[in-house]
Amino acid sequence: MDNDFSIDLSDISSTIRASEVVTLRFVAVGHRLLLDFRTTELDGPMVRVVEPVKSIEERYRSMRRLRPRFAPPEKIVAVWWPRFVHSLKTTGVWDEIMRRVSDTGHVDAVRNAEDALQALIELEAEQQHSAIRGQGFKTLWSRSPTPR
Repeated sequence: MDNDFSIDLSDISSTIRASEVVTLRFVAVGHRLLLDFRTTELDGPMVRVVEPVKSIEERYRSMRRLRPRFAPPEKIVAVWWPRFVHSLKTTGVWDEIMRRVSDTGHVDAVRNAEDALQALIELEAEQQHSAIRGQGFKTLWSRSPTPR
């Protein structure tokens, strides 16, 4: 079951439509989805799963490495997505992302975006399985060592 957080889908959609660079942060996945909609004739938009960073300065440095032919973006908008990754599709937010990507005419970017979403879904599933198995997690309560 997905978290029942109230989110303003119209606000998130308008952010995706209007912003050059957006990062989406998820509940159960430590990685981020980086959306860079800037393009040239050679470079299409970039939709990529990236590691989290400790500061905005570090994100700007990573952008310089990922997109060396582009100037640093004026700003990077961060969006907190308090639901599971697959809900990007069910809420229509993924459609907004794909519309921006496909409108550029860069076919490889469309494929890369779909691959990035699939990678996030798989990372989230791995995280959930690790939680169930207790790998990398600490319990708040442990079973009593002796029967009651």
